[in-house]
Amino acid sequence: MHNLLYLLLRRMRTPLIVVILAYAISILGMVLIPGMDDQGNPWRMSFFHAFYFVSFMGSTIGFGEIPYPFTDPQRIWTTVAMYMTVISWLYAIGSLFSVLQDPAFKRILAFTTFSREVKAMREPFYMVCGMGGAGKLVVSELAAHDIRSVVVDRDQTKIQTLRLEELPIHVPGLTGDVTDTSTLLAAGLEKTQCRGVIALTGSDQINLTIAITSKLLVPERTVICRAEDHDNQANIASFGTDYIINPYDAFAKRFAMMFQSPSMYLVYEWMTSMHEAPLSEFAAPPRGTWIVCGFGRFGKAVQQSLSFKGIQTVIIEADIEGTEAPEGTIEGRGTEAITLHEAGIEQAVGLIAGTDDDANNLSIIMTAKKLNKDLFIVARQNLSTNDTLFSAANSDIAINPGRLIGQRVVDLITTPLLADFLRIAREQNEDWANVLVSRVVGVLTDKPPESWVITISTKETPAIVHLLRKGATVTLGSLQTDPRDITTSLPCVALYLKDADHNEELLPENDERLDIGDQLLICGQPDAETHMRWTAQNLHALNYICSGSDSPSGSLWRLLGQRKQPGTKSPGMARDMQD
Repeated sequence: MHNLLYLLLRRMRTPLIVVILAYAISILGMVLIPGMDDQGNPWRMSFFHAFYFVSFMGSTIGFGEIPYPFTDPQRIWTTVAMYMTVISWLYAIGSLFSVLQDPAFKRILAFTTFSREVKAMREPFYMVCGMGGAGKLVVSELAAHDIRSVVVDRDQTKIQTLRLEELPIHVPGLTGDVTDTSTLLAAGLEKTQCRGVIALTGSDQINLTIAITSKLLVPERTVICRAEDHDNQANIASFGTDYIINPYDAFAKRFAMMFQSPSMYLVYEWMTSMHEAPLSEFAAPPRGTWIVCGFGRFGKAVQQSLSFKGIQTVIIEADIEGTEAPEGTIEGRGTEAITLHEAGIEQAVGLIAGTDDDANNLSIIMTAKKLNKDLFIVARQNLSTNDTLFSAANSDIAINPGRLIGQRVVDLITTPLLADFLRIAREQNEDWANVLVSRVVGVLTDKPPESWVITISTKETPAIVHLLRKGATVTLGSLQTDPRDITTSLPCVALYLKDADHNEELLPENDERLDIGDQLLICGQPDAETHMRWTAQNLHALNYICSGSDSPSGSLWRLLGQRKQPGTKSPGMARDMQD
């Protein structure tokens, strides 16, 4: 605010001096020039009357001469004063408009407004640095889950686009240098409401700077960072960054999983799908020779993962020396038919278009399909704006690094147990994965299942805690029972349980006893979460599910219930809720 006032006053100094001088000279002239009263006697205007007269003369048209009609000298001076004050006002107003349009003033004004909005926030929020494809997806998904966030990006166009988004909650945005400590502090880095910093810029060095600043100033603050280079990834990890996401390594591991455990890959896809996304269909990739076009960071990660699974690959790269491609690499972009022929496109079973240029990737796909229509196609999509083009290309798998990063960040924030579950699930065999898929399929609709976490605590599940402290037993099956009809279960599956001692269990059974401090990862239909949380908070409903008897909840109803005649039955819980 100090900088804003300083800039405004400095730029308006000369115009204000001109206005003040114009008024001072006009007032002095009105005082010094003699007039005549209604008796014909000489009369001089006081400073008060002169100030009053010049004040409304400079801002209005049409006025009466006060307190007596003016003499000719007074009227001549009034004419001079009129033009002098009007011109000074025009000069001042023009200068003011010029200041308001000044880029420096706009930046300071935006910074001040943003700082005030962040200071006024009383709800938990996340700071998102970088409003690219990943950042935009994270902000929209957090808003859909009713989680506040603030955004900082160097590109003013992206911040302006954010303000035009129809998000369910307001998201403050600032155009600024995310490597500047003052910018991060203005975005609420040291506020207790800040739950974490998410560095999603396109530069590993900038993300590294954000991570270092955050961990040095507020070590306990959670930091989620994007990194595409292994050296930078190790450097970022050395400062205690909580989560580092490498989109190329993440996809390469997931893609290799399709060959090892197709069912586990399907679980990954379902569990990490975006909010309201369509249900993806699984297509198993064939084993054989695969052609990898582009040996950059993406191509290297995919080729290495396929090699670990015993899949033979042929690499096509335009810059063999720059990318340090292995011996036997074919020089070219892959957009030419002759290059694909040299790579053995006719005998290959799959092709990966993994360059950093979307136009080249689309060209590779179209050329390869003409030469071998049975190819399994994996396409790298760099820009989210090309969704329509890649959809028309009909590739079997399209990987968007920004979208993959966004999905991962949202999962870490909304369902923190999901990462632990997927980590342990990767170690299971295909038979276990098939059992999991069969359970999840039983509760699926036309969209992927929603995932949520329930912690047995006084704040989140007061009804369960109350019964446990009274010595009662509450099982997982009771929590999954439909409170509208206790003979049926909610459309959901318990995936993972972590108790207060950090003991972990996959796919816990319905007879599993719950205890205070237990954390449950559950997936299913969205309405199942609503009814489950209602049961966990409503003592009357939970007691009815556990005991099977509908005891009155109020003191008056319990007294009346004791006086009921033998054989009288109380209305069922399901009928009460339906009424």
